Amino acid sequence: MRFFYPKDFKPMKKLFLGFVFLLVLTAFKNDKPAYRLYNAKGKMVKYQRMINAAKNADVVFFGEQHNNPIAHWLELQITKDLYKARNGNIIEGAEMFERDNQLILDEYLKGEITRKYFEEEARLWPNYKTDYKPLLEFAKKHHIPFVATNVPRRYANIVYKHGFKALDTLTAEAKTYMAPLPVLYDPTVKCYKDMLAMMKQMGHDNPNLPKAQALKDATMAASIAQYAGKGKLFVHYEGAYHSDHHQGIIWYLNRYKPGLKIVTISTVEQKDIDTLNEKNKNLADFIVVVPDDMTTTY
Repeated sequence: MRFFYPKDFKPMKKLFLGFVFLLVLTAFKNDKPAYRLYNAKGKMVKYQRMINAAKNADVVFFGEQHNNPIAHWLELQITKDLYKARNGNIIEGAEMFERDNQLILDEYLKGEITRKYFEEEARLWPNYKTDYKPLLEFAKKHHIPFVATNVPRRYANIVYKHGFKALDTLTAEAKTYMAPLPVLYDPTVKCYKDMLAMMKQMGHDNPNLPKAQALKDATMAASIAQYAGKGKLFVHYEGAYHSDHHQGIIWYLNRYKPGLKIVTISTVEQKDIDTLNEKNKNLADFIVVVPDDMTTTY
């Protein structure tokens, strides 16, 4: 049986679809969501679309705001979902753990030492128990490798005070906890250039500050490069500044191990989360937008 529609059906159809879209949009705006998810261009996307993109990557970078509870909750949810999507073939790693603590981290994950001794000796961040412990405990439960990727902060402090050359005097053992020396450094890279400009505005004109940041980025990149691209998905947690605009860690990772498929996630805070602010577009492949009055973990 064939149906014949009136000549003005198409305009009516467009009007109807537009009305439905308006209803959906109104429903969203009347809701009280904890976050919205956008792609780089500012289009609102579903969570599963992000997972579908991330599961096919070699490395996923989750750029967090360190005290944002939604970011930390999503880190755990994404890790769980990627673990399922990759049949357990993932590796976790984080800025919040320093390379000279890898041994004690491994001992805890293997059950060789107690939680008490691990938490007392591993120089954990103050918000570890609320924000990073769930990620580590998930790794422990499922026997997932967890990599301490960051440089020990004492070496970043040396660079902050004396520059890169001061690292040359360290012992061979100390140098194993950082990126290969000499560290390639380009002061024109946006994240380092912006950092120096911001500090100058605040009256802290120290050209070594972005160099210390670069040592962290380079070390995290070198840590990730040891594992990435070998059949397992590396999920890395870091402050968004370390991976926004595919710079920071990623700038170094593309030099240590070019050709990796990388997906980035960034977290931002806005007063209105129903539209992505222009300045937050292109920060990452996916941008998590959280209300700026969200309660914090510290």
